This record gives sequence, C-alpha cells and structure tokens, in this order.
Amino acid sequence: MNSQSPSSFSSEASSEPVVTHLEIARLIERAHRRFLDLLRIELARLGTDDISPSQVMLLFTIGNDELSVRDLLERGHYLGSNASYNLKQLVDAGYVHRSASLRDRRSARLRLTSKAQHLCDSIRSMHDNVHRNGGREESEAYELGITYTVLRRLEILWTGSLRYGEGG
Repeated sequence: MNSQSPSSFSSEASSEPVVTHLEIARLIERAHRRFLDLLRIELARLGTDDISPSQVMLLFTIGNDELSVRDLLERGHYLGSNASYNLKQLVDAGYVHRSASLRDRRSARLRLTSKAQHLCDSIRSMHDNVHRNGGREESEAYELGITYTVLRRLEILWTGSLRYGEGG
C-alpha cells in the first residue's frame, strides 16, 4: 500500500498526478475486470463451464431475493440488452427461475435455483477461505473497510449527480 497521505496526491510538489473521478472510475473498471478473471479461474476449479463470470455477478446481485427484472437492472446497474441476454442464458442453464408476476403477468420475477445457490455458496466459501487462511492483517481489513466506505460515497455522489444534475 502507498503510505502517502491523501493530501499529498493533490500537492503541487508531489510527482503524483491529481486523482480525478475519471481516474477512479478507470481504476474501478480495471479492478472489476481483474476480479472477473479471478472468478473465471474459480469457475474452472469448480468444473463449471456453463456460466460466465459476469453471469455469476448477476447471481450474486439476485442473491436470496425474488426480484423483478426492473429491480435487478436498478440494483446491479446493468444495461437492459446485456441483462436480457445473460438472464436467458442463466434460465436455460438452470441457474435462474423466471416466472410471471402474479400482479402483472407482463412482468417477470427472478429467483435463484438450488444449482445457482450451490455455486454462489462454493464461490463465497472459496473467498472466505482465502481471507481466513491468507493471514490477512488487521490493518488490511481496516483498509478494505475504508475503501468500501469511500467507494460507496462515490456511488452515492454519482447517483445524486445523475438524479439531480449536480456536478460530481
């Protein structure tokens, strides 16, 4: 980890560039791609070749809930066409149960099948074991908590900017 204080990033005397929202978004995107690469390796270890890492993320977004497609799109910030394609694949592969809503027959309800729940549990278990056996230091856990809080604040800021037109 870099031991520089946050204020040193914006210092004119520092050789580090000023960190912008664009640079943060680019870093998040790269980190997300690396995480999908890790999921691809985990799927191979589990012998699961009928689902992509992006589709696994959809499963985790659905979680233990029963959601409408609209709720899934809003919760996961997915594009409609990508989500539709991936949901069809997940239904066809037996990971997601899709049924018509009782209130509105035009609206579909989504929930994980036992196959999907088992896969999510296996992946979650792998991650828990890595963190438990990896000898993660208390300081790393603290830093991850701070990182999560900062990223969550950015998400709220950017969402507010979209909704209310405030500059980000």
